[in-house]
Amino acid sequence: MARIDVRKTYKLYIGGAFPRSESGHSYPVEDAKGQFVANAALASRKDGRDAVVAARKAVGGWSGRTAYNRAQVLYRVAEVMEDRRPQFVTAVQQSEGLSAGRAGASVDAAIDRLVWYAGWADKLTQVVGNANPVAGPFFNLSTPEPSGVVAVLAPQASSLLGLVSVVAPVVVTGNTAVVVSSYRRPLPAVTFAEVLATSDVPGGVINILTGDAAVVGPWLASHMDVDAIDLVGTAGDVALATELEIAAADNLKRVRRAPAAEPDWTAVPGLDTMTDFVEIKTVWHPMGV
Repeated sequence: MARIDVRKTYKLYIGGAFPRSESGHSYPVEDAKGQFVANAALASRKDGRDAVVAARKAVGGWSGRTAYNRAQVLYRVAEVMEDRRPQFVTAVQQSEGLSAGRAGASVDAAIDRLVWYAGWADKLTQVVGNANPVAGPFFNLSTPEPSGVVAVLAPQASSLLGLVSVVAPVVVTGNTAVVVSSYRRPLPAVTFAEVLATSDVPGGVINILTGDAAVVGPWLASHMDVDAIDLVGTAGDVALATELEIAAADNLKRVRRAPAAEPDWTAVPGLDTMTDFVEIKTVWHPMGV
């Protein structure tokens, strides 16, 4: 007798747990050939609110960790991804229609990208911070600090490498993230969520929602407890990007504006991917005589 497949129930990832959408809604996910693969949870505004609450609760503990420890945690995520590489290759193949070789190269690049950002965790302050020359007996020091809760609209085309490339720089600097995955290609994102849950990332640091950015995005952009937003996932959608920028401007959020087209994620990223979501604090301290 033929064995019946154990179908996977894909859920959201909020606060370190895997809840279904509070709306009870889901949507069909198809592979690159248009064949049905699975149903993904359709995140609602309430799910977005829950994710922001979880992210806010996690800010203090995560930003309070040493930069070296955050590097260790991101490196651990890369280790677990390496162990589950075949699963990621399959997910990327289904989502992006790539050959096994190209999908494998994309997964390897995503893992390497995590290691690259992990390496910057305890070095960024020395590069973008400094001791400022001042007239008077004072030390004047500038240092980067995390902005807080960052909403990230993940790239629509690059389902894994693009996702990692926008999430890693947010959290390595001490921020927490609420991520809306690619609508048509969510499976690598929910697989990534499973890695987060089984690595050392504290619950709430990274929250992943599957669904429509046009539904959840405007609410995240206008939410008073979201400190910054990355609009890379709206690349090519000028109307939505403009709507979200206007909503974010109402409460003075930091906004990483949408590019005209999705970037080349294989290129080495610049430091602006990290510095876009930090604040520079300057401290004056009297100099001993």
